[in-house]
Amino acid sequence: MGMWSIGAGAIGAAALALILANTDVFLAKPQKATLEYLEDVDLKTLEKEPMTFKAKALWENNGAVIMAVRRPGCFLCREEAADLSSLKPKLDELGIPLYAVVKEQVKTEVKDFQPYFKGEIFLDEKKKFYGPERRKMMFMGFVRLGVWYNFFRARSGGFSGNLEGEGFILGGVFVVGPGKQGILLEHREKEFGDKVNLVSVLEAARKIKPQTSASEKK
Repeated sequence: MGMWSIGAGAIGAAALALILANTDVFLAKPQKATLEYLEDVDLKTLEKEPMTFKAKALWENNGAVIMAVRRPGCFLCREEAADLSSLKPKLDELGIPLYAVVKEQVKTEVKDFQPYFKGEIFLDEKKKFYGPERRKMMFMGFVRLGVWYNFFRARSGGFSGNLEGEGFILGGVFVVGPGKQGILLEHREKEFGDKVNLVSVLEAARKIKPQTSASEKK
């Protein structure tokens, strides 16, 4: 009888842990980025002789849509990149560029990611776009039903990937207006494969008001 009680207790505890793992109770709450924080981020180009520049150059005139890629080799990240790239014709009409940042450059991972992403990609070595407070999803992600649903969705869509590089620090998507218009959308990935809503991206992009130069004001 005692063994049965212990076994039932262990099963109950495991079931409770599984239920809690599928809620947001243990998820790290994202800290919102400020415009000033993002403006000061150092980015590098991915050329043989990389140039370093401040991130505000990406959006200071026309605004920008920016994807902070969790891991270029991840098939879930490739799926989201392809989704965002499907918006590029509409973004081009609005005059708004599409960019991505990665936190590391491993082997040919960025090059292999480029067919899925139709914008320029830059290196954020200090992982600032993944902050101000970096959030990680470790092995708990593999017991979340939402993650498995995302796996199935991406695989069914024909996406594949590999295990190269760091993939636990969660990414996100930003829509930033020019000048001091500010951050119009900030999507923080809460679990593997938690994609941004494309309608929300377009709605935020349409709020962007391009900067007017001094000569145009005259």
